[in-house]
Amino acid sequence: MSKAILLASPHMGGEEIKFVNEAFETNWIAPLGKNVDEFEKDIKKYLNIKGAVALSSGTAAIHLGLIALGVKENDIVFCSDMTFSASANPIIYQKAIPVFIDSDYETWNMSPIALRKAFEDAKKNKRMPKCVIVVDLYGQSANYNAIRAICDEYNTPILEDAAEALGATYNGKHCGTFGDIAILSFNGNKIITTSGGGMLLTNDVEVEKEMRFLSTQAREPELHYEHKKLGFNYRLSNISAGIGRGQMLVLEERVKRKREIYNIYKQQLAELPLSMMPEAENCFSTFWLSCLLINKESNVCYLDILNALKLENIESRPIWKPMHMQPFFSSYEYFSHGDSSVCEDIFARGLCLPSDTKMRDDDVYRICEIIKKVFKGKE
Repeated sequence: MSKAILLASPHMGGEEIKFVNEAFETNWIAPLGKNVDEFEKDIKKYLNIKGAVALSSGTAAIHLGLIALGVKENDIVFCSDMTFSASANPIIYQKAIPVFIDSDYETWNMSPIALRKAFEDAKKNKRMPKCVIVVDLYGQSANYNAIRAICDEYNTPILEDAAEALGATYNGKHCGTFGDIAILSFNGNKIITTSGGGMLLTNDVEVEKEMRFLSTQAREPELHYEHKKLGFNYRLSNISAGIGRGQMLVLEERVKRKREIYNIYKQQLAELPLSMMPEAENCFSTFWLSCLLINKESNVCYLDILNALKLENIESRPIWKPMHMQPFFSSYEYFSHGDSSVCEDIFARGLCLPSDTKMRDDDVYRICEIIKKVFKGKE
């Protein structure tokens, strides 16, 4: 069998081991230490923000973000529909109520049209949301000019889920800086990784202080163990943070390579009845994953491509199944962009292609040839 080509996997730059060894040599193995502090500083400097709290996962960051925004039991939270369940699960942790918002074709992210529908309905029913979780999907920013204008009109804060979008920009400004609270993920398949991990981002230093406190079990500064609030064991380990420090040194290289892979796909597949996920106006996407959308009139479905690649030991994956279609979330309210669901349509016709930064160009060309043969076989 041919050597496996993965969808996206960890890609070490070489400097990570230096910081990890430093953690061992100084015996700072716990979720405290120089690597954690310096990793937070690296992210703050890169994004030009005031506050960052390194955590065990992006999910933990969303959970603390909801707490920071005051989300409690029975509160309404609007959430992007096309996303991984980690964006929505913390809403349930807080015993709040998710309402899912459709995407648009221009960004594949939250539709301002669907968002306004949801706000108008909430106002009519006097059930306004406590916050809006906006996801920057597959490394691309949402349309924050329109989304922020709507949220400001209704005085509702944004929690930006930039888990997949470190390095992306909108109007020249970094993803991870558009929400009142924002989060990043450093899971193994992300642009940069700490194996597992995440970060909460804020420009409010008091929020930063409080979330750091809650993430370390809310232990009061007493000689004995004193707890006045519910805390969580959410801090990132000093070893993992060491990996993150080394990864920050190659972030720009990883983004550059992701974009090169996307552009090969776009060029090589241009004559087929499909389109690549668009790079929206005013956006600079990292193309964390390169995604295609098969034309409606084509005889090919995404499973044809997925199975053909699988036979060659090449990994691909369907687009995120929309949250409102997930069995667990299917009973919750959903607002569509138009008469039909954009998210459902993209899910039905879309596919995530291998986007591993360790791939060579000839690997990408080979994948394109397999895809071309699939379409030719269906003519």
